[in-house]
Amino acid sequence: MSDTKPQKKEIEKTAAQKVSKFGSFIAGGMAACIAVTFTNPIELVKIRMQLQGELAAVGQKVYRNPIQGMGVIFRNEGIRGLQKGLVAAYIYQIGLNGSRLGFYEPIRNALNSTFYPNEESHKIQKVSINVAAGASSGIIGAVIGSPLFLVKTRMQSYSDAIKIGEQTHYRNVWNGLSTIARTEGFKGLFRGIDAAILRTGAGSSVQLPIYNTAKNFLLKNDLMKDGPGLHLTASTISGLGVAVVMNPWDVILTRIYNQKGNLYKGPVDCFVKTVRTEGISALYKGFQAQILRIAPHTIICLTFMEQTMKLVYSVESKILGHN
Repeated sequence: MSDTKPQKKEIEKTAAQKVSKFGSFIAGGMAACIAVTFTNPIELVKIRMQLQGELAAVGQKVYRNPIQGMGVIFRNEGIRGLQKGLVAAYIYQIGLNGSRLGFYEPIRNALNSTFYPNEESHKIQKVSINVAAGASSGIIGAVIGSPLFLVKTRMQSYSDAIKIGEQTHYRNVWNGLSTIARTEGFKGLFRGIDAAILRTGAGSSVQLPIYNTAKNFLLKNDLMKDGPGLHLTASTISGLGVAVVMNPWDVILTRIYNQKGNLYKGPVDCFVKTVRTEGISALYKGFQAQILRIAPHTIICLTFMEQTMKLVYSVESKILGHN
């Protein structure tokens, strides 16, 4: 009878941990663009729901819920109206999620190597480090993508049929960016960047940590096997967490981006004015649409990210000769 002890199974690096920084950026952006194609109409409704009744004691109820809201937009603006701002959303997603998803692993590994130098960084799963890495990568993405989110918000809030919030008309993404630069200067392109950092940092700080925690918990407890079903379940849990944490900051960001003048001096001023006039519940305006948007978006994005990371790593392996 052999007394040899069974070897502990070695944890292998995933494709996300082996791919280059540039490859991570590309894979993250690809996954996000696939997701936003499906969720852009709900994002549009969410923005209008967040703006209706702005700083009014009795709010408008043009858009009562996401499904009814999409119906209103379809009847008045057609199918193209439901995809307003899609091109801006694509470019924004590449900048935001390419950074948020692409820089997450490199930052996490760097932090793990700094605080746990005697262990292999890809094997370490510390919630505090995962949260810090998620927030940091999200803030990078928020800064890069802010001008596109600004244009996207204004394009999606604009309607000839039903006017909600301040109305700004841009013919396309380039027209929006050039108009803002011409009328408001370079600083105008980064109007609301502080609110964007708060919103994206809050969402990113929980998105990937919850996803990884849920996935590792399900694997370690043999509740699910690695595969699409596991990715879908972990993505759903992550999406719900992101929606709860991010919605108040999302309302504030939408209102700051959509303003033409200086109604709000910054995110704190917007927060105070909104709560004072409309009550604390105003911070969760559009929450139904947020759930309907963020859950599918996170599910599609993170599920496809597993595949795009493998695809990019496969391409890099062929080009660079990696094993």
